[in-house]
Amino acid sequence: MFRKILLVEDIDSISYGVTALLQRNFDAEVRSTKYCDEALLKVKKAIFEKQPFDLVITDLSFQETHRETKITTGEELIGLIKKEQPRLKIIAYSVDDKPHKVKLLFDTYKINGFVAKGRDSITQLIEAIDLIYHTAEVFISPQLAGSIKEFSIEIDDDDIELLRCLSIGMTQSEISEIFRIQHKKTSSTSSIEKRLNKLKAYFKANNTIHLVAITKDMGLI
Repeated sequence: MFRKILLVEDIDSISYGVTALLQRNFDAEVRSTKYCDEALLKVKKAIFEKQPFDLVITDLSFQETHRETKITTGEELIGLIKKEQPRLKIIAYSVDDKPHKVKLLFDTYKINGFVAKGRDSITQLIEAIDLIYHTAEVFISPQLAGSIKEFSIEIDDDDIELLRCLSIGMTQSEISEIFRIQHKKTSSTSSIEKRLNKLKAYFKANNTIHLVAITKDMGLI
């Protein structure tokens, strides 16, 4: 079983509860921190001392404090940890469970599990740890698994930005101009229209308004 676990969580009650859970159910050394910057330093220090962590459990969103920090999100932290220790197992433990965000974490950062904070999250966290230790499978909270699998086409950041722009009433010409200023590859009106048609076809939307409504319901925007 995992011998050394790092928990990154800024809410004291959750941190204490999860730490107690880990110590009660697993024979592991558990370290915790409220700050992403400090978490990365702990990972680097453990590597230097040749006693690396086996597992990191991290939230994705952190409250702003008076303390100056360079790393402000769990997603950013995961990316930096993977650069330092690519094979380190990581579980995201968060209320930020939008399907697009969760899929991005698996596809881009190759995380090993996502547990949505909620009524059954403690049980799911134990299941996730057992699963990723004993198998090569990934864990996704059951209530999210179906919606994640629905994303059989690649929904990239430009698609999400396009949907956001449409949701605030921008025209395709206005979106094209913004994309051009941002130096996006697909900035022409014809490219915008192709993206829009692809999204409408995939989500089976009758029109743009219907598309925005569907993707809002799915948590994409």
